[in-house]
Order: sequence, then structure tokens, then C-alpha cells
Amino acid sequence: MKALKERILKEGRCLPGGILKVDSFINHQMDPVLMEEMAEELVRRFSDVRVDKVLTVEASGIAPAIMVGYLLRKPVVFAKKAKPSTMSDFYTAKVFSFTKNREYDICLSRNYLSEGDNVLFIDDFLANGNAAVGVIDLVSQAGADLVGLGFLIEKDFQPGGAMLRSEGYRVESLAIIESLEDCQVKFKE
Repeated sequence: MKALKERILKEGRCLPGGILKVDSFINHQMDPVLMEEMAEELVRRFSDVRVDKVLTVEASGIAPAIMVGYLLRKPVVFAKKAKPSTMSDFYTAKVFSFTKNREYDICLSRNYLSEGDNVLFIDDFLANGNAAVGVIDLVSQAGADLVGLGFLIEKDFQPGGAMLRSEGYRVESLAIIESLEDCQVKFKE
């Protein structure tokens, strides 16, 4: 997606270790106009599948998921990274966070994901695929169907995208980064 790539080149900041910061327009301060454009493109790419629910993991995936859900007129649910004291009946899965360098449990109330739901997962980044694997586990526990995984940015030099695709999952990424070597963003053509 051209607008996203241009914004990454203009405002993205590369840090050592393969980290791309896009916090000025995606995951800290957000540009709602760009968020809407990205959601429109994700909706277009998944227009051939039935979606009952949009699912993400807190916190960075919430904004794009809300926009996708709004456009689809479907509910959006997010897996929580900490179990609230008020949640008693839930699915849980373990996820390792690359950016936080720690493992945590994600949880999702059984009230919001049911057998037969057609689920579209939306997130900001795809790197190692850890959040996606955790969500796949939650969807499986519920007996729901994962119809696709949509990401704003994919780091092709990390194994997540290849792993998910090799397992037969449909993955759509709006900007695929081939390399961040020498802190230079190189997009996959």
C-alpha cells in the first residue's frame, strides 16, 4: 500500500536489532485518516470471505481492528494480556513478545468467541508470528474458523509470515519489509 510505505519512509525510525518504530502514526500517536485507508484496503483484500468477528490482541492491534470492524459492521474483540478479576470463563494461550522480550498469557472471554464464528485477525505488525500463533490457539479452542490474518506491516526477514503461510493460513500484509539492514527500510517488491 503506497500511502503506508511512504509514511514509513518519511516518519518510521529504525533501531538496531530489526526494530521499526512507527509510533508517530500507528501505535502510539495515530493518524485516523491513514488508519481508515489501511482498514479499507484490508476489507477489500478480505472481501471474498465471510467475517463474523474481528479479533486482535491489545494494545497496538486495537485501532486497526476497530476500523476494520467498523467498515465491516462486525464486532471487534481483543485478547487481553492480563486476566481481569471480573473474567471467570475464558480461553487462554501463551505468547512471547519480541518487543518486550517476555512471555505472557493472553485471554479472551468465552462469551465473545463461539463455535462457528468466522474470525478475521488484524494486527499492526507481523514479525515472528507469536501473537498470531496465540490467536490461532484461542480460535481453535473456541471451535471458530480463522478466515484470515491481516497486518499493517510485515517484517519478511523474520519467520512469522513464511511460517503462517506454510501452515496454510491466508496472510495479507499492507507493507512488507524485506530488510532493515544498516537502518535502511527496503520493501519487498
